[in-house]
Amino acid sequence: MSSIITNNSAMVALQTLKSINSNLADTQSAISTGKDVNSAKDNASVWSISKVMESDVSGLDAVKDSLATGQSAIAVASAGAELIVETIKEMQALAVSAQSEGANFAQINTEMTAKKEQLDSIVAGSQFNGVNLLNTDVDGAGAGTTSMTVVGSINRVGAAAATATTIAVPSANLEATVTGITLTGTATTADASDTYDELTTMLTAAISGAASLGTSAKRLDDQSNFVSKLSDSLTSGIGALVDADMEAASAKLQALQTQQQLGVQALSIANQAPQSILSLFR
Repeated sequence: MSSIITNNSAMVALQTLKSINSNLADTQSAISTGKDVNSAKDNASVWSISKVMESDVSGLDAVKDSLATGQSAIAVASAGAELIVETIKEMQALAVSAQSEGANFAQINTEMTAKKEQLDSIVAGSQFNGVNLLNTDVDGAGAGTTSMTVVGSINRVGAAAATATTIAVPSANLEATVTGITLTGTATTADASDTYDELTTMLTAAISGAASLGTSAKRLDDQSNFVSKLSDSLTSGIGALVDADMEAASAKLQALQTQQQLGVQALSIANQAPQSILSLFR
């Protein structure tokens, strides 16, 4: 039945054209933003997952900063510890020379005193951002803090909130084992022999402290590399969830543009159909 009031064909063509226009708008949005999922209304589940992952990536960026700070503090302390080792070795050579009866004890003692003061200065000055891993109290706050805490990662299990995992970097404590030792001196050959033994003890402690710092530095380096790779993996995962496939979007855009043109023509034809009723009254 033909009617001049109700045009079913035009309604079908109009609904089809609306659907095409809606899909076309979504595709154009994906192309312009580069994302298939821009907001919760696009895909609530995927959007919520991506936001949680983005939060983790932001947290890992903060972890990278913490690790970088820790690495710098260890690097400064390691440089100081290695210089202390070399200085003690020089002091041992002086102590050996002072064990000869014809040695210039006064001059050797002067050099020994100067180098001991240099050791004290190295330990006191090996700090980064207020943290000194050669001191007994690493932060100088007087609370007896014997290690530096570095945030090493963030962990998330199920729906629970993310928690931070920390790494404790122990102090080499050369303040006690090097600067805290009072040397006998080199006034006599006997004193020089005692001083050599004391320097040997100091050297052992300095080498042990430098090795400990090296171990901590390697751990932070490895953790930093892991966190960087983990952050990249999460970023890639977010992209897989929400990023648009630009090749597919381009092909879809062209198809929808063609469908839009055909839909307009179909609606035009449907709107002209009632005019054929005029021929019935001629």
